[in-house]
Amino acid sequence: MSAYRLDYLDQLESEAIHIFREVAGQFEKPALLFSGGKDSITLVQLALKAFRPGKFPFPLVHIDTGHNFKEALDYRDRLAETLGEKLIVRHVGDTIKAKQLTEPKGKFASRNALQTFTLLDTIEEFKFDACIGGARRDEEKARAKERIFSVRDEFGQWDPKLQRPELWNTYNGKIHKGENVRVFPISNWTELDVWNYIRREKIELPSIYFSHEREVIEHEGQLVAVSDFIQLEASDKVLTKKVRYRTVGDMTCTAAVESGASTIDDIITEITATKTSERGETRIDDKVSEAAMEDRKKNGYF
Repeated sequence: MSAYRLDYLDQLESEAIHIFREVAGQFEKPALLFSGGKDSITLVQLALKAFRPGKFPFPLVHIDTGHNFKEALDYRDRLAETLGEKLIVRHVGDTIKAKQLTEPKGKFASRNALQTFTLLDTIEEFKFDACIGGARRDEEKARAKERIFSVRDEFGQWDPKLQRPELWNTYNGKIHKGENVRVFPISNWTELDVWNYIRREKIELPSIYFSHEREVIEHEGQLVAVSDFIQLEASDKVLTKKVRYRTVGDMTCTAAVESGASTIDDIITEITATKTSERGETRIDDKVSEAAMEDRKKNGYF
């Protein structure tokens, strides 16, 4: 079984490295979108294998909503400094002020929808023609309609009906002026594949992925961290629980899972036994509608 798993991870790794090199060969100004989460950390590891001992042919780019977990931001900065790679950070808060956007209201006032404006402005500022991201095939339904090279029009929008065929690992990066491509090197990976790869490669992760004590409130069956970014109500009961995070988004829209998993082996055992996807279990913003993510992608969200 272990030999089979090794071969399988080698195959996924090889495919991802091929995609990275295709991006470097086909595009003039690519970027790697990096958040400090496990999927983008995996992308960095794959980029190291694709391009070292040379430098990355792209910068790391983070669209910072201002509502991020401190553990992820600290890891982001430390990794970029350790690798000696360029890190570009653009802040949604600055976009809100510059464009006079309406700040979301409510108990969980997420800026996720406003990320689109900052991302598109950043693409325009640096003239990026390809943005590499860590979306996977098991995340949510809209991924089934997308390609590894996913074209966005001059307005940054995605049309699921205009997806290009990708036969025999041949990727078409030809675009018109103003268009750009979102590239997903780990599109064929699952959450479990990522964790098995992290274990094999001995990749360091932010502590937030492992069991720790945190003050949370219960909301519709989910555990949401107490922070300055949510509005506590009189009826909210603050609890201290041992939790970890399966995915790391904003503190306003990412729920924790109750867990005692303190090692990667523990986490893999836990994921193997679960029947719920990480986004389905932990992302508040994806529960708005059945097509929440697809609607955001159509409007220019990553």
